[in-house]
Amino acid sequence: MSAAGEINFSELSNKPAESVRKLQASPDQTLLVRRRGDEEDLVLTTATKAAEVREVVSFTTSLFVALLQHSKGASGLIADVMPKVFPWMRFLPDDDRRLFAVEIVEVLEASNSLGTPAPVLQLITEWRHTAEVCADPRLVEIFTKGRAADDR
Repeated sequence: MSAAGEINFSELSNKPAESVRKLQASPDQTLLVRRRGDEEDLVLTTATKAAEVREVVSFTTSLFVALLQHSKGASGLIADVMPKVFPWMRFLPDDDRRLFAVEIVEVLEASNSLGTPAPVLQLITEWRHTAEVCADPRLVEIFTKGRAADDR
């Protein structure tokens, strides 16, 4: 028996009407659809719920970007508080922290206009990897030597 808010893919295929009833009864109007093996699980939701979530994300992103663009002090504040959200930022040099803060705002705005979070997630992943390198003195030395050799 499946947990509330969760069904197996076979239930969706074999009992679609019952699956829809479970979706409608779910408090957040979503169902986790479990798949076998290496297949990625799915999330089933209503079109209205998906549109509401998208609208909230879009509004929040637009508000955040507008606040940052409106106030010079807000940019510095964001750079100061971002390590609370991304603790790995503490390993970045100060200039890189500020650069990440600027880039995340620019990419949030552009991604919001496209309706996809993928570029934001990619940017965060890239900066997190940069912080991983900065956190390891051995890797910093390797990359610094490589950069010095390129400069010659």
